[in-house]
Amino acid sequence: MNKSLVLATLFAAVALSACGKKEEVSPAVEAAASAAAPAIAEVSAAAASAVDTAASAAADATMNAASGAADATAEAANAAADAAKDAAAQAVDAAKNAMPK
Repeated sequence: MNKSLVLATLFAAVALSACGKKEEVSPAVEAAASAAAPAIAEVSAAAASAVDTAASAAADATMNAASGAADATAEAANAAADAAKDAAAQAVDAAKNAMPK
């Protein structure tokens, strides 16, 4: 049991010391990161532009659809009003014809 406790303590000490060490970044990795930074910035800008364009197109399409729906509703209302006028005129004519002369 004592051996297991000593071994576990030793293992924990090695693990803690290994976690505390930091490796130095090699100059090649730093150079690659520096070279990639402009490309990443360019890709980010292009993605942001694409998102902006898509959002603008979606907004335009929504506005056009709403405008079309409003036009269709107005046309339907006008048609209903015309039909009501025609029906009223026919009712008046029928009432006139039904009256004895």
